[in-house]
Amino acid sequence: MASFLIEDFVGDGVLKELLPKLLEEGWDDVPTLKIMNSEEKDAINMTQHQKDALEIRTYLHDRALMQYGDRLEASKKCLPALLNLSTEALSSQFGMKRGHIARFTDRTNPCIDPLPKSYGLTARKITSIPSRNNSIYKNFASVNSNKMQSTAKSFGRSRTNNDRTLEESLASFKIKDGYVFKGIVAAGPAQPRACGCVQPPPVVDSVAPYSAIDNISVQKLTPAYKIGMERLVQSKTPPMKASELWRDKPAVLVCIRRPGCIMCRAEAHQLYAKKPIFDALGVQMFAVLHEHIESEVKDFWPRYWGGVVIFDRTMGFFKALGGGKLLKDKFLSGFLFNPRAIANYKRAKAMGIEQNFKGEGEIKGGLFIVGQGGTGIAYQFIERNFGDWAPVAEVIEICARLQNHQQEQGASSKSPQEYE
Repeated sequence: MASFLIEDFVGDGVLKELLPKLLEEGWDDVPTLKIMNSEEKDAINMTQHQKDALEIRTYLHDRALMQYGDRLEASKKCLPALLNLSTEALSSQFGMKRGHIARFTDRTNPCIDPLPKSYGLTARKITSIPSRNNSIYKNFASVNSNKMQSTAKSFGRSRTNNDRTLEESLASFKIKDGYVFKGIVAAGPAQPRACGCVQPPPVVDSVAPYSAIDNISVQKLTPAYKIGMERLVQSKTPPMKASELWRDKPAVLVCIRRPGCIMCRAEAHQLYAKKPIFDALGVQMFAVLHEHIESEVKDFWPRYWGGVVIFDRTMGFFKALGGGKLLKDKFLSGFLFNPRAIANYKRAKAMGIEQNFKGEGEIKGGLFIVGQGGTGIAYQFIERNFGDWAPVAEVIEICARLQNHQQEQGASSKSPQEYE
């Protein structure tokens, strides 16, 4: 799977000399860099060779083929010309393996859903989202795919030419996922295991109380990744209350079962790839670990996750997902006898992700979306089966509704002095 480390993305090609300028202009992480449009490239005086290189590397990154970046870029061919080469030419000129050639020439099936290039200024400069009538606390169960599409059209800003807008991209996520909201608490399906001889563990069907997470003791292990940033927090940060994380902005917290797990890495990678959307919505992103193994953190960040990584010292978030106790499953019954978990593993394996078996792997994870300040838990997803992850379309939609709800609440409760 392609790394989110900026040095891995630009390689030794012509983009390397642009790194200081990219940092100065705010193009300082891989997901944001990948969405530059032609106007934004011109604004920093990119040469045609650099534009072609960025297009090639973005395409390769979406298909986990970055090992060919330097060779393809050095050919000085543009992406369309490279895609029109024969299998023999790709193999002989660039040393591309046959399986990789098939992935390279398949323009419709990237390993991750690519973001539209229209996100550039939207993600970096958007300051507000127009009001909508539905708040997050209304009945999610009534939301279907059509309504999700119409809701998405109420925010973002229009673009010219053929660029897709933010709302159009959200609609495409929802159409592709074909997902119907289940409510404020969600989990994967409870499929029988071992021909019905083994039943899946029960999961809670009500949202955790806010009091279950606000005082959890956490410790920051990494900052949010930017160009040139140190790999890890150099000195131990003092423990802090979890509520400090979302004091000023809403937060998405991905509770990682084990950072070396192939399925956990796939989940983190897919979600962080959508960082420009969450930036546009004013939502922070955190990965939560329940054990601190420094070598595992180094392997996980920023290759698979470029956001902040925190250590849940008491496993409080994981207990909240299980209704007050840790939700666990055994490898034999939870994975080998579970067709859903095996399918999740195959999905991650197809993304080209590496794995290891270090650390505790039986404690289930999940995801929380928490509102700004003390407004509470907007959504939680529970990893019922190993490798289940919250549908990205659902997470984005709920973040959009939450952001709008909090804007409306803030507008009605603040005095004029508080806006100054």
